[in-house]
Amino acid sequence: MNMDKSVVLASLLCKTYQIGDINVEALKDVNLKVEKGGFTVISGPSGSGKTTLLNIIGGIDKPTSGKIIVFGNDLGVKDEDFLADFRCNKIGFVFQSYNLVSTLTVSENIAFPMEWTRKQEDYIKEYVEELLRIVDLEHRADHFSFQLSGGEQQRVAFARALANDPPLLLVDEPTGNLDVKTGLKIVQILRKLKDDGKTIIVATHDERIIQLADQKLYLEDGKLVNLDE
Repeated sequence: MNMDKSVVLASLLCKTYQIGDINVEALKDVNLKVEKGGFTVISGPSGSGKTTLLNIIGGIDKPTSGKIIVFGNDLGVKDEDFLADFRCNKIGFVFQSYNLVSTLTVSENIAFPMEWTRKQEDYIKEYVEELLRIVDLEHRADHFSFQLSGGEQQRVAFARALANDPPLLLVDEPTGNLDVKTGLKIVQILRKLKDDGKTIIVATHDERIIQLADQKLYLEDGKLVNLDE
């Protein structure tokens, strides 16, 4: 493989949390390689470390030991100023709990990342409208999150994650809280993003999403197994 095609390289990645006097090993010697344009799915039981792994790849958390290289940057040694800028420009997050700002409308939630990076006002307005079309929520533009269903909030979260056109999208259990029909809309969004060549890593139990994967991984008790081998 050419190094320039590798978006994520994790080597002997470990993460230990201290809870009182107890050390909890969330990740144990994880090795991972994700290529540009790849669709990687990480499955595994609840509490196996999937969210922790996504957070480390996205620079939200740091490993206890081992290396995590994303777009050529060793995130484990970078300071918070670098990581904040890196997350804003390189990573799109779709959290399981949506993490929408309750005091902002749907349009304002989607616009926020672009305002943070000082995009032009006209550009922001036009791109918000485009993202609303992609997630089929034009009719919800001026609503607040409490006025939306769970599936609608999840679609807003996708639109917000795509606002700065990040080269890497990290998605945590996107259909876990949704009914089958609503979850299908999320699967369709992921399929379109895959077809558009976006590099995507998804933590999920959803077989419909697993079927989209180029690389299928399984995490259990902090250890990662490649199901394709």
